[in-house]
Amino acid sequence: MAATDETGPAGQNTTVPGAPPPAGPPADPAPRPSARMPRWLPRAMVLALALVAVFQLGSWAFHQLTGLLINILIAFFLALAVEPAVSWMAARGVRRGLGTFLVLLGVLVVGAGFVTLLGSMLAEQIITIVEDFPQYLDSVINWVNAHFHTELRRVDIQENLLRSDWLRNYVQNSATGVLDVSAQVLGGLFRLLTIGLFSFYFAADGPRLRRTICSVLPPARQTEVLRAWEIAVNKTGGYLYSRGLMALVSGLAHYVLLEFLDVPYAPVLAVWVGLVSQFIPTIGTYLAGALPMLIAFAVAPWYAVWVLVFVVVYQQFENYVLQPKLTARTVDIHPAVAFGSVIAGTALLGAVGALIAIPAVATLQAFLGAYVKRYDVTDDPRVLGHRGSGGPGALGRRVRGLWAQRRPEPAGAGPSGAGTAGAGAPGSGTTGRGDGGTAGA
Repeated sequence: MAATDETGPAGQNTTVPGAPPPAGPPADPAPRPSARMPRWLPRAMVLALALVAVFQLGSWAFHQLTGLLINILIAFFLALAVEPAVSWMAARGVRRGLGTFLVLLGVLVVGAGFVTLLGSMLAEQIITIVEDFPQYLDSVINWVNAHFHTELRRVDIQENLLRSDWLRNYVQNSATGVLDVSAQVLGGLFRLLTIGLFSFYFAADGPRLRRTICSVLPPARQTEVLRAWEIAVNKTGGYLYSRGLMALVSGLAHYVLLEFLDVPYAPVLAVWVGLVSQFIPTIGTYLAGALPMLIAFAVAPWYAVWVLVFVVVYQQFENYVLQPKLTARTVDIHPAVAFGSVIAGTALLGAVGALIAIPAVATLQAFLGAYVKRYDVTDDPRVLGHRGSGGPGALGRRVRGLWAQRRPEPAGAGPSGAGTAGAGAPGSGTTGRGDGGTAGA
C-alpha cells in the first residue's frame, strides 16, 4: 500500500479544526481621485472677478457722472422745447446755429432782466422794512400790553435780543455760510453754462444728430426713431404750453389780489408768482408766495396774512381743478398719471425729475400708443358702467320677492286664499296656476 505524501495538495489544503481560516489574497486598492482642478475653473474665477471689477468701475463712474447726465437730460428737453422756434427760423433762411443762438439769447436776456428787476425791488423793500421795523415793533408791543396787561418796552427787548446767545450764534453761522453760498452760486452758474452749451448743440445740430442715429439703424427702425423724436418735440411743447397757461392764470389772480390790497409792484410780483410757481416744481409755490407776503408785510402786517391765505386757497384750486385738466389736455395723459409721474420723477431725480416727468411720460405713452394693437370693445353693459343681468331694478325686484317669501302669513288667511296663490315668488315652490288649495298647501 503506497504511502500518502502529506506535503502534497491534499496536505496543504487541510486545516486544523477550530483554527481561523487563512487570509485571502489582498484586494485591489480603490481608485484615488485626481488631484488636478478642472481646466475651466481658473478661467471662470478670472471671468467672475473681471465682471465684479467692471461692475464696480461702472457704478463708481455712474455716481461720479450723475450731475453731468442730469445736465445733459435737462439740455435735451430744453432743446426739444426750442426746436419749433429754431425750425421756424431755419425754414425762412436763417442758419440753425444762428437761430438757436438768437432763441437761447432771448431766453437768457428775458430771464436776466426779470431777475435783475426783482432783485432791485426786493432790495428796496428790505431797506424799507428795516427802516420801518421799529414802528412795527412798537405797534406789536402796544397791542400785547393792551390785551395782556403787560409792561413791555422796545428798549428792553432790543437789549435782550442783542445780548442773546441765539443772535451771536446766528451771526457766526451766517459769516461761515457766506463761503458756502458763494460756492453754490458759482456752481449754479457753471451748471447753467453747461446746460446752455449742450442745449445749443442739441438744437443747432438736431438734423445731424438724427442722421447719425439713423445711420446705424435699418430703415424700419429709422422711421420709429424719427416718429419718437417728433412725438417728444410735440409733447414737450404741449407741456410748456400748459405751464404757460397756468402761469398766466396764476399771475392774473394774484395781480387782482395785490391791486386790491394796494401792494406796490403788483405787476412784477404777479409775474414772479406765475413763473416761479409753475416752472420750479415742489418748492416753487413757497418761493413764489414768500416775496408777495414780504412786500405786503411792508405795507401792513395783516396784508401778509391775507396773501398767505389766498396763496394756500389758490394752490388747492390749481392742484385739484386747473392743473389736472390743462395738463391732461395739452399732453394727452390722465390727471392721475400726470400726478403719479411727478411723484415718481421727484423720487428719482428730485426737482429736475418733477419738471421733466410729465413730458417724458407723455412721450412714452404716445409712442407706445402708436404701436400697441387695439381691438373693438364689445357692447357689454358693464363696459358702460351698468350692472349686468337687468341692472339695479332687477336686483330690487329680487330683494322684494325674497322679502315677500320670508314674510309670515297674516292671521286668518286660510288655505283657499287666491291672493297667496297668485303671488308665487321666485323659488317659493308655488306653481302660480290659481289653484288656491294647492298653493295654500
